[in-house]
Amino acid sequence: MLTSIIIPTYNSLSLLRRTVESIRKHTQEDYELIVIDNGSTDGTLEFLKQQHIITISLPLNTGFPTACNWGLRLARGEWLLLLNNDVLVTPEWLTRMHRTYKADPHIGIIGPMTNYASGKQQIKMEGRYDEFAAGLRKEQDMKWEPVNRIIGFCMMFSREMLKRIGMLDERFSPGHFEDDDYCLRVRHAGYEVVMAKDVFVYHHGSASFKQYDQEVLETLLARNRQLFIDKWGADPVELAGEDIKGEHHANTDVS
Repeated sequence: MLTSIIIPTYNSLSLLRRTVESIRKHTQEDYELIVIDNGSTDGTLEFLKQQHIITISLPLNTGFPTACNWGLRLARGEWLLLLNNDVLVTPEWLTRMHRTYKADPHIGIIGPMTNYASGKQQIKMEGRYDEFAAGLRKEQDMKWEPVNRIIGFCMMFSREMLKRIGMLDERFSPGHFEDDDYCLRVRHAGYEVVMAKDVFVYHHGSASFKQYDQEVLETLLARNRQLFIDKWGADPVELAGEDIKGEHHANTDVS
């Protein structure tokens, strides 16, 4: 079945180029690649046209949740995968995520291990990322672990799950805590959120966020954290059940 890989992007052409290359190199399954450009001015649109990649061009930087929702509306796949523009996927990444998802009908969202994320998905990477990924595939083959949340830099779910849960909540635009919200909605529907321990996706981390003032980022985090509390009557940090102080997320396509 077709997997729709949805990538929001904003002025990170060099990273996006490497992400696309890694997908094309390491993805054997049927997939379509959809890139939502959030008003980039660095030649991103020209690159996407040259590469014949399905593109949604937005005039302004709408942020991560809104851009993802545009991609979800256009997607044709039975599997939907949200992916940041600053990652490098590794051999068998999608095969193993599909295999894990199908192994248990109670799984609603799945994500990989990585070198850069808040929470349990982060693992200490030693050596080259591709060699490390190969070792992880061998050591953790077919192992997964239920968690409270999956970070949105790489998260996969089925079209049936989308029909049940709906789109990302755009109140959290331009980004932060929209993935916590989505995972909680999935869990409330009776499904598990899991990380595939035998899948490793390298993540550069916060490429676009690092372009902005730290005070602005802290204000955004505080704002969206309060939006989550107002919606659910609970603190997302406490619901996560783990220490996620500091840099909470690493979506690179928002301003």
